[in-house]
Amino acid sequence: MRPEGVKAAKARRNNGKGKDLEEYKTMCELKMEDLVMKEKLSKLAILDTLLAKKEPLSEAEEVVKNKLLAHYF
Repeated sequence: MRPEGVKAAKARRNNGKGKDLEEYKTMCELKMEDLVMKEKLSKLAILDTLLAKKEPLSEAEEVVKNKLLAHYF
């Protein structure tokens, strides 16, 4: 036979796990948003580098520049 209060303690313990799952989902969503922003900043940095070049761009660089310009502007 279990002592009194054991079932109540088990019920409280399980409710805490649901909260942890919600916190984990929130953290995961924030991490995904952060990764998207980092990717955007990285692409804009590449575009900035290509636009700042003084010498003529190679064909591949020109394609990348045009693609990034079309995507962001």
